[in-house]
Amino acid sequence: QATDPSVPEENWECIQRFCDQVNADADGPSLAPRLLAHKIQSPQEREALHALTVLETCVNNCGERFHNEIAKFRFLNELIKVLSPKYYGSWSSERVKSRVTEVLFGWTVGFPREVKIRDAYQMLKKQGIVKEDPKVPEDKILPPPSPRSQNSIFDADEEKSKLLARLLRSSRSEDLQAANRLIKSVIKEEQEKSAKVSRRASTISEVSESVKRLDELLENYKRHEFSKSDQETLQTVVQRCEKLRPLLFRLASETVDDDEALAEILQANDKLAQALGQYRRAAA
Repeated sequence: QATDPSVPEENWECIQRFCDQVNADADGPSLAPRLLAHKIQSPQEREALHALTVLETCVNNCGERFHNEIAKFRFLNELIKVLSPKYYGSWSSERVKSRVTEVLFGWTVGFPREVKIRDAYQMLKKQGIVKEDPKVPEDKILPPPSPRSQNSIFDADEEKSKLLARLLRSSRSEDLQAANRLIKSVIKEEQEKSAKVSRRASTISEVSESVKRLDELLENYKRHEFSKSDQETLQTVVQRCEKLRPLLFRLASETVDDDEALAEILQANDKLAQALGQYRRAAA
């Protein structure tokens, strides 16, 4: 009933009953993903879309055992078949393929420690089956990874986690829309946080390499083993070091709430300042 293709809209009462049955049955978390995979692969578009909504709602409401099942290659491969032209991708509708892509992308963000989910999604991108990360429409109900999971991005904010759980338990469409907006805002925050971490790691790595290269050049400079080419290289490295300093200051201002990361940035800045100081003394 929860995936009945003759029903145009999601039947939230049936979907909730399905989730309750999964939780009540000892074998529910292992059996339900197999049943849903079969429905997601249905040639009837509406049945497949309903099944995807049931799947996402189960991830929200059926706990860690269900989450562990959908994070296995055995289940992920069933979703991949819907997208792959070698299997059902040639006849699956674009709406279904788009929704499956959104589901997988949402899980890679919501469950960053699940290597198999990330690997499956990255494989689809490498093969060109997924060309770019999806942008989920604002009016689309896309339930997130379960806030009950230890790996959920909602674990860091207990207040938002409780609010999300309350909204998802509701059968009112406006509450589900509110849950959807909350999910997307948290995912956006997580993506921005990941981008900052990536920028910080990249900048600190570049500082380390630049300081090391500057030290090597200054050693040759002190021994008077310096060619014209070395002189040009030295100036290039020094200029790069000078440009890295304001980048470190900007990173520090963005990282005031993370003591460990801030200490790492300040340490990199100290090394950079010392290397530039040695250069100025050597060039004086």
